[in-house]
Amino acid sequence: MSHFAIQTSRLRKVYKGELGQKDYTGLEGLDLDIPAGEVFAFLGPNGAGKTTTIKLLTRLLKPSSGSVTINGVSNTSHHSMERVGYLSEQPNIYGYLTAREFLDFIGKLFGLDPGVRKKRIDGLIELVGLKDRDRTLIRGFSRGMTQRLGMAQALMNEPDILILDEPLSNLDPVGRKDMRDIILGLKAEKKTLFFSSHILHDAEIVADRVGILDHGRLVQTGTLQELTGSGLKTIEIVCSIPQAGESVLGLNRDRIVRQGDRTLTWTDDMESAQVILEKILRSGGKVFSVTPQRKSLEDLFISRIRG
Repeated sequence: MSHFAIQTSRLRKVYKGELGQKDYTGLEGLDLDIPAGEVFAFLGPNGAGKTTTIKLLTRLLKPSSGSVTINGVSNTSHHSMERVGYLSEQPNIYGYLTAREFLDFIGKLFGLDPGVRKKRIDGLIELVGLKDRDRTLIRGFSRGMTQRLGMAQALMNEPDILILDEPLSNLDPVGRKDMRDIILGLKAEKKTLFFSSHILHDAEIVADRVGILDHGRLVQTGTLQELTGSGLKTIEIVCSIPQAGESVLGLNRDRIVRQGDRTLTWTDDMESAQVILEKILRSGGKVFSVTPQRKSLEDLFISRIRG
């Protein structure tokens, strides 16, 4: 078995244009190696090719060229998908069933025995937070509840690999935290997760590595440490000084913001921050906070996409 859970080689997808329109390249020459047990966040603006990639991984689309392997087996073989769980961006779930009936249907598709199905359904309903709504018709579910149920069905076959298209979308803050906790729990179980997201903060919390896709091309990939580095971006200082005392800071006025009786300023390195702190104290001012700001995934993403 391959050391890599997911691999793509020169993966390409060209969509035929409508009448009178040119062909459109949705994905161009994607090379990825996702080790078993890794959580990989696939990032990019709308239309970058994230959903196209996920549909190619899961055989919902055929590539124009290139290949996909799952655990060392070409995904053209149906056996390659036996240990894969999939959540689409907008789960299309039968509204006339209850959550419990729907999961039972999914279990039957996997050939699970009735006793096994019931045990897994009970556990998954609890895991995704639908215990009080498990016998409610799905047509009455909110988008967030449907997303939770979609995650439950993706886990029904106890997969080793999960491919999730925007799993954190359509959720309120509590739901997002619950979904992050589920992903972190799967990470602790050494599951392989490949997920797309436009919620960069959540990706930063759960991902081991990220890839940034733009206009169908992978423009950057690596760990958060490799991509954002460990250096400081800025150091924010919140202090209280007399109005006339701002000049003692020795900063441009565009780096001084008054907020009531407090002043916010910032600098780029520790040495400058130390000088400013000494000047504040000498002027009779007070220091309320000193906050180092490190480069974030959002900073990287915006700079790379605007590039």
